[in-house]
Amino acid sequence: MNTQQARTPDVLSTSQSWALLRETVVGRLAVVVGDQPAIFPVNYLVDHGSIVFRTAEGTKLAASIGRPVAFEVDEYDPSSGEAWSVVVKGTAREVTQLHEVLDALDSTLVPWHAAPKPRILRIEPRKVEGRRFSVRSEDVRPSARPLRRAASE
Repeated sequence: MNTQQARTPDVLSTSQSWALLRETVVGRLAVVVGDQPAIFPVNYLVDHGSIVFRTAEGTKLAASIGRPVAFEVDEYDPSSGEAWSVVVKGTAREVTQLHEVLDALDSTLVPWHAAPKPRILRIEPRKVEGRRFSVRSEDVRPSARPLRRAASE
């Protein structure tokens, strides 16, 4: 039985949320494709108060440009039992200004996937929300497990 008291998650300030976003390199981009949600993992950079990532022609690009998107990053530290999550909501736009393109190409923003990712997108945030919370100490494992045990166990 877990003896740890449940605690309300701490609401992070905008600056705390941006600091956490700067510490990680992979997040999830949420878009709407047709009438269905879709989520794509992307490696990214924080740049001038926005999220920048590279992509190629396809669903992610088409569903992002000029549209509302959400971007989420989270982490869990097993040694402290603490986790956090940050969500950025905003509009994605393609980076086309020469100085922005050159800045992005000169940065460490290199796609992990070997396929060419010539298009650069920037999420211009409207809202940044972050939470930090303690994770239950019992039954926390890094891999997925069934919610119910079989009757024969």
